[in-house]
Amino acid sequence: MTSHTVPSRPAVGRPVVIGLTGPIGCGKTAVARWLAARGGWVIDADDLAREITAPGGPALSAIRERFGAEVFAPDGSLDRAALAAVVFPDPVALAALEAVVHPAVGALVQARLAEAAAAGVRFVVVEAIKLVESGLARLCDEVWLVECSPGTQRARLSSRGMDPADAERRIAAQGVDLAERLAPYASRRLCTDGSPAQAELLVDAALAETLAAHGR
Repeated sequence: MTSHTVPSRPAVGRPVVIGLTGPIGCGKTAVARWLAARGGWVIDADDLAREITAPGGPALSAIRERFGAEVFAPDGSLDRAALAAVVFPDPVALAALEAVVHPAVGALVQARLAEAAAAGVRFVVVEAIKLVESGLARLCDEVWLVECSPGTQRARLSSRGMDPADAERRIAAQGVDLAERLAPYASRRLCTDGSPAQAELLVDAALAETLAAHGR
């Protein structure tokens, strides 16, 4: 784990906001789970993206207009597998989808942060692969980059039952150099190549440092 200068302290009464990002398969979800167990509110951008693309969701009409009926099931719900097959191999299509999804997700994140502040929550975690690209990092007091070696990454994706070809497509869609591209934005870098117990100790240390640095 490496640490850099942290931003100015958050306003009194507002929770410390930790942005959690990093490549697929490197342990963001586990880190978020450990932080939740320590009292944090976790806002998962993927969950919010599913919310806005659920039946009746605000993003569906724009997705249908851009990608057509072929990415929808007969009942009118979004066929996520069909949409993934279109956007993951095509950076232009992926960018078009993100232009629809990111603003809507950002609005929901801000609403959840307001709820956390009203509830007196000590810290909030915003988990998102596209934390920086979507602009969500601007809402965060710190950005934690969760990373691991390529071998560990692929082994974990395989252990989830992900087809190797699908795993490679998803890694390629993010960019094989994603961690290094995100590094300039990271307040802290957490390498999870060790055991889960070792990674959890890193999270405990990072959380203690973060809360102390922000006066919490």
